[in-house]
Amino acid sequence: MKNAMTKLGLSLAVALTSIAPAALANSGGGMPPANTRPDNIAQVQRGAKLFFNYCVGCHSLQFVRYSRLADDLGLSEDQVMQNLNFTGAKFGDTVVSSMPAADAAVWFGKAPPDLSLEGRSKGPDWVYNYLKSFYVDHSRPLGWNNVVFPGASMPNVLWEMQGSQHATFEPKQKKQEKCSGTPAEGCNNGVREVEVCAEGKTEIDGKCLVHLEVAAAGTQNAQQFDETVRDLTAFLQYAAEPAALQRQKLGAWVVLYLAFFTFLAWLLKKEYWKDVH
Repeated sequence: MKNAMTKLGLSLAVALTSIAPAALANSGGGMPPANTRPDNIAQVQRGAKLFFNYCVGCHSLQFVRYSRLADDLGLSEDQVMQNLNFTGAKFGDTVVSSMPAADAAVWFGKAPPDLSLEGRSKGPDWVYNYLKSFYVDHSRPLGWNNVVFPGASMPNVLWEMQGSQHATFEPKQKKQEKCSGTPAEGCNNGVREVEVCAEGKTEIDGKCLVHLEVAAAGTQNAQQFDETVRDLTAFLQYAAEPAALQRQKLGAWVVLYLAFFTFLAWLLKKEYWKDVH
């Protein structure tokens, strides 16, 4: 009984101390990690500045209020309204883009999505790599394409900082694979010839991406731009779940309470079982 109570207490403590890191964890998917920390208020503040200067013209955060930004990011009402509010909204309003959805659908082919949950639905790693993976593609309507999301309708709004990134492609390689079918279906003697990209290379519009290279430098070097994108990603990760910051603050108190409760339970068990031999 004593061992069971001890194990239960340790399990609760381990599980609850892992809640906050889990809420801040980055998604997988084989991409370079974003290494963002939404609990780093300075990083999220910098990301908010970037979002409201480069993104809010097209994208909304319909589940985030200006007043909530002030509370969570340690900003005053005047700081938020003067530096982050460009639409004349009230302090208690949600963040809504000034671009009419109908006009956006005409200009871009479809209205830009709301980004309230982007950092949670796609994950910070995806957002981070997506923002870094734009390249010049004159065949696209807006002149840009994206390695992570080929055919994206969004232009590279950060190109002045990153510079103009160009992509190098190579043709697919021919490869034989086993099959079961008829010659009319392309299967001869149990073998079919297919064209594929080499392992680890991304296929875009029937071609295989070799690498991306900044052909015309921007205002930031590669390391500086990584930090810029990381800040913006951290803000989108925060916006997707602002309550995560509050949970992290409360987490330590919850663990202390459960540790104290476990100690009381152990004393109670000791009192009940003292006469049992």
